Amino acid sequence: MSGRDPGPRGVAVVTGASAGVGRASAHALAERGFDVALLARGRTGLAAAEREVQARGVRALAIPTDVADPDQLRASAERTERELGPVEVWVNDAIVTVFGRFVDISPEDFQRVTNVTYLGSVNGIRAALALMRPRDRGVIIQIGSGIAWGGIPLQSAYSGAKHAIEGLVEAVREELIHERSAIELCLVQLPALNTPQFEWGKLLMDRRPQPVAPILQPEVAAEAVAWLAEHPRKELWVDRSTVRLALADRIAPRLLDRAVARRGWDGQLTDEPATPAPDNLWEPVEIDLGIRGRFDPVAKDRRLQMRAAMHRRKIAAAGLGVALLAALAGRELWSRRS
Repeated sequence: MSGRDPGPRGVAVVTGASAGVGRASAHALAERGFDVALLARGRTGLAAAEREVQARGVRALAIPTDVADPDQLRASAERTERELGPVEVWVNDAIVTVFGRFVDISPEDFQRVTNVTYLGSVNGIRAALALMRPRDRGVIIQIGSGIAWGGIPLQSAYSGAKHAIEGLVEAVREELIHERSAIELCLVQLPALNTPQFEWGKLLMDRRPQPVAPILQPEVAAEAVAWLAEHPRKELWVDRSTVRLALADRIAPRLLDRAVARRGWDGQLTDEPATPAPDNLWEPVEIDLGIRGRFDPVAKDRRLQMRAAMHRRKIAAAGLGVALLAALAGRELWSRRS
């Protein structure tokens, strides 16, 4: 591996790459010509993801890594550069969660969610910057969530971590701007997605969990990640449901709290009784669950709002052009009548 040059787009690192959005993002980056280092704890899912990336004609490197451990993450980053080449893109996606009331979540479990979901992102950004700052180039893409604007009941630890990530990214980005760095730090805010998170998250309720509708397929998020890798931007909101949540938080935050309190509880619980199942909070679940969860029948693959956001400048320019032509045509018509 180390003797070959990086792919035409360079090298990308994806954390949480064994399933869900991370695995879908690895696919999308590979399809655009990136060699991909895949970081996660679960060896079974990592091995499958590695084969899938290689099948797209690029190099893949699977490295079992717990992002909550900064030493492990740093070692994985350094190994990636030794074996694949300079890292141009780093995607932070690894998360864990607990479904249950705040008062029922143990302090140890709450801290574990924070260590992986929030501090794992801290560690990832730190590891990426250690590689990128000497070269003064690179793109770091942080996976965020609409939950950053409005926490959701039964996921207090995860909600807190996503809120914290928002502040972290803003502060680090401002430091990079102050340094006149060419490194880009991007945040992609996601809606509810059909991922295995709802299969192996730790459950303290008596009913099986589900995302709050509307639910999108993880490949939609992966397209956003791959686009940001080549067109970095401060922030990208995926789907109109995310946009509505952001606007509601700014315009009517108390109404948003009441609405989420009503919909967020039962909306996250199915009518199916919970059955004992392994969770991935402390140890990986060595089952390959792939990219999607069990909600294919109701999950949507809609991308109109996201693609409009990607090309907002072109759309605005086109709209301005149409408005200008209409104004000129109106002026010409008026002059003829006069």
